[in-house]
Amino acid sequence: KTTLVVMAAGMGSRYGGLKQIDPITENGEFIVDFSVFDAIRGGFGKVVFVIRKDFEDDFRKLVLSKYEGHVQTEVVFQSVDNLPEGFTCPEERTKPWGTNHAVMMAAKVINEPFAVINADDFYGREAYVTIGDYLRTLEGSSSKYCMVGYQVSKTLSENGTVSRGVCTVDGDGNLTGMVERTQIERVNGTIVFHDNGDDEALAENTPVSMNLFGFTPDYFRHSKAFFTEFLKENIDNLKSEFFIPLMVNKVITDGTATMRVLSTTSNWFGVTYKEDKPMLMAKIEELIEAGVYPRNLWGK
Repeated sequence: KTTLVVMAAGMGSRYGGLKQIDPITENGEFIVDFSVFDAIRGGFGKVVFVIRKDFEDDFRKLVLSKYEGHVQTEVVFQSVDNLPEGFTCPEERTKPWGTNHAVMMAAKVINEPFAVINADDFYGREAYVTIGDYLRTLEGSSSKYCMVGYQVSKTLSENGTVSRGVCTVDGDGNLTGMVERTQIERVNGTIVFHDNGDDEALAENTPVSMNLFGFTPDYFRHSKAFFTEFLKENIDNLKSEFFIPLMVNKVITDGTATMRVLSTTSNWFGVTYKEDKPMLMAKIEELIEAGVYPRNLWGK
């Protein structure tokens, strides 16, 4: 069985506490409920949530309680002062250390291949089947990672520009680089990004990262080593963050690991702008009407 890591440490801060979190169905389900449901169908046997300690009670009551009897769960905590030995967090630091730091918090509860997602992104059923099947082939392996590459055309917002990690892939299907491109949108029928004042076109099927990655447990060891180097240069930079793409680019560039880019035809949905929510809700309703999801995910 593989494990799913859900990065949810930002949920409480973004929504002013979980009591105000936005449901996306008439039954009050959240995006993360669909992610867990899809992961179970994709063969994942455990779900690890990375949260902030200060909203553990709300999280257990409003989210985790739904999954009892459906899947094994674990909770781990991300905090700014959880640093390697020899480092002390600056007192004025409030910003979390980033997505790869969040992943590192799960090291003590994972000994098997695992996938990583954002709590507030809807990835689609097929994506979990695709990455779950691949991860099961990696049992006992090391330094063979993977990611689901979404077609950029299936990740856009109708309400403004988006930022995406644009991927380059070699002939064997392995990632060779990932560059964050900001201000991506469709203009007169063509997808472009506006970085540095220049417009550059992107093909409709250009693979982009939506933070759906798969790793073997050795990733924790590599992350700890690189995070130590990162902190030596950035400990006093209050806005610095240790992102997953930063770590991924490091291990593929220096040859420590390879990362297979798995393709999907799934549409990604998220709420980049508040105006995106009605469309997201409509898409979920369409999937329920089509029988892809039950009207009540957990039968409660």
